[in-house]
Amino acid sequence: MITVLLVEDNEMNRDMLFRRLQRKGFEVLIALDGEQAIQMTQQHKPALVLMDMSLPVLDGWEATRRLKADPATRNIPVIALTAHALPAERDRALEAGCVAFETKPIDFPKLLAVMAAVEK
Repeated sequence: MITVLLVEDNEMNRDMLFRRLQRKGFEVLIALDGEQAIQMTQQHKPALVLMDMSLPVLDGWEATRRLKADPATRNIPVIALTAHALPAERDRALEAGCVAFETKPIDFPKLLAVMAAVEK
Protein backbone atom coordinates (compact mmCIF):
# COMPACT_ATOMS: atom_id res chain seq x y z
CA MET A 1 0.00 0.00 0.00
CA ILE A 2 1.36 3.41 -0.98
CA THR A 3 1.37 6.02 1.77
CA VAL A 4 0.37 9.57 0.84
CA LEU A 5 0.48 12.59 3.14
CA LEU A 6 -2.45 14.90 2.45
CA VAL A 7 -1.81 18.42 3.73
CA GLU A 8 -5.09 20.31 3.70
CA ASP A 9 -6.65 22.71 6.20
CA ASN A 10 -10.11 22.85 4.59
CA GLU A 11 -12.21 20.11 6.18
CA MET A 12 -14.47 19.56 3.16
CA ASN A 13 -11.55 19.26 0.71
CA ARG A 14 -9.60 17.09 3.13
CA ASP A 15 -12.49 14.70 3.74
CA MET A 16 -13.31 14.35 0.04
CA LEU A 17 -9.70 13.66 -1.00
CA PHE A 18 -9.06 11.38 1.97
CA ARG A 19 -12.04 9.15 1.14
CA ARG A 20 -11.36 9.06 -2.60
CA LEU A 21 -7.68 8.23 -2.12
CA GLN A 22 -8.49 5.49 0.39
CA ARG A 23 -10.96 3.95 -2.06
CA LYS A 24 -8.16 3.82 -4.62
CA GLY A 25 -6.02 1.82 -2.18
CA PHE A 26 -3.75 4.50 -0.71
CA GLU A 27 -2.87 4.75 2.96
CA VAL A 28 -3.59 8.42 3.68
CA LEU A 29 -1.99 10.44 6.46
CA ILE A 30 -3.34 13.91 7.27
CA ALA A 31 -1.61 17.16 8.20
CA LEU A 32 -3.53 20.39 8.82
CA ASP A 33 -0.71 22.92 8.38
CA GLY A 34 2.78 23.25 6.95
CA GLU A 35 4.58 22.70 10.23
CA GLN A 36 2.68 19.48 10.84
CA ALA A 37 3.42 18.44 7.23
CA ILE A 38 7.16 18.72 7.84
CA GLN A 39 6.99 16.73 11.09
CA MET A 40 4.84 13.98 9.57
CA THR A 41 6.98 13.72 6.44
CA GLN A 42 10.12 13.37 8.56
CA GLN A 43 8.47 10.78 10.80
CA HIS A 44 6.54 8.65 8.27
CA LYS A 45 8.48 9.14 5.00
CA PRO A 46 5.38 8.92 2.75
CA ALA A 47 5.81 8.04 -0.91
CA LEU A 48 4.22 11.33 -1.89
CA VAL A 49 2.96 14.60 -0.37
CA LEU A 50 -0.16 16.38 -1.63
CA MET A 51 0.44 19.93 -0.38
CA ASP A 52 -2.18 22.66 -0.19
CA MET A 53 -0.27 25.90 -0.66
CA SER A 54 -2.45 28.22 1.45
CA LEU A 55 -2.05 26.82 4.95
CA PRO A 56 -2.04 28.19 8.49
CA VAL A 57 1.08 28.27 10.68
CA LEU A 58 3.47 27.67 7.74
CA ASP A 59 2.33 27.93 4.13
CA GLY A 60 2.84 25.17 1.58
CA TRP A 61 5.55 27.03 -0.32
CA GLU A 62 7.77 27.34 2.75
CA ALA A 63 6.95 23.83 3.98
CA THR A 64 7.98 22.45 0.57
CA ARG A 65 11.21 24.47 0.60
CA ARG A 66 12.08 23.05 4.02
CA LEU A 67 11.29 19.48 2.95
CA LYS A 68 13.51 19.90 -0.11
CA ALA A 69 16.33 21.37 2.00
CA ASP A 70 16.34 18.35 4.33
CA PRO A 71 18.40 15.40 3.00
CA ALA A 72 16.02 12.97 4.75
CA THR A 73 12.95 14.25 2.85
CA ARG A 74 14.28 15.96 -0.29
CA ASN A 75 13.52 12.98 -2.56
CA ILE A 76 9.87 12.71 -1.52
CA PRO A 77 7.79 14.22 -4.33
CA VAL A 78 5.43 17.07 -3.45
CA ILE A 79 2.41 17.90 -5.60
CA ALA A 80 0.96 21.38 -5.07
CA LEU A 81 -2.81 21.62 -4.62
CA THR A 82 -4.13 25.16 -4.79
CA ALA A 83 -6.98 27.43 -5.77
CA HIS A 84 -4.35 29.89 -7.08
CA ALA A 85 -4.50 29.08 -10.80
CA LEU A 86 -2.29 31.88 -12.10
CA PRO A 87 0.87 30.89 -14.02
CA ALA A 88 2.98 32.86 -11.52
CA GLU A 89 1.63 30.70 -8.68
CA ARG A 90 2.47 27.55 -10.63
CA ASP A 91 6.01 28.84 -11.17
CA ARG A 92 6.28 29.73 -7.48
CA ALA A 93 5.24 26.20 -6.44
CA LEU A 94 7.69 24.57 -8.86
CA GLU A 95 10.50 26.87 -7.67
CA ALA A 96 9.74 25.81 -4.08
CA GLY A 97 10.34 22.20 -5.12
CA CYS A 98 6.94 20.82 -6.12
CA VAL A 99 7.04 18.31 -8.98
CA ALA A 100 3.53 19.10 -10.19
CA PHE A 101 0.77 21.66 -9.70
CA GLU A 102 -2.96 20.87 -9.57
CA THR A 103 -5.66 23.51 -9.21
CA LYS A 104 -8.80 23.27 -7.13
CA PRO A 105 -11.41 22.06 -7.51
CA ILE A 106 -9.34 18.91 -7.97
CA ASP A 107 -9.90 16.87 -11.12
CA PHE A 108 -9.49 13.53 -9.32
CA PRO A 109 -8.75 11.31 -12.37
CA LYS A 110 -6.12 13.82 -13.50
CA LEU A 111 -4.61 13.94 -9.99
CA LEU A 112 -4.36 10.13 -9.96
CA ALA A 113 -2.58 10.21 -13.33
CA VAL A 114 -0.12 12.82 -12.06
CA MET A 115 0.48 10.81 -8.88
CA ALA A 116 1.15 7.67 -10.93
CA ALA A 117 3.61 9.53 -13.18
CA VAL A 118 5.44 11.02 -10.18
CA GLU A 119 5.73 7.69 -8.35
CA LYS A 120 7.59 6.06 -11.25
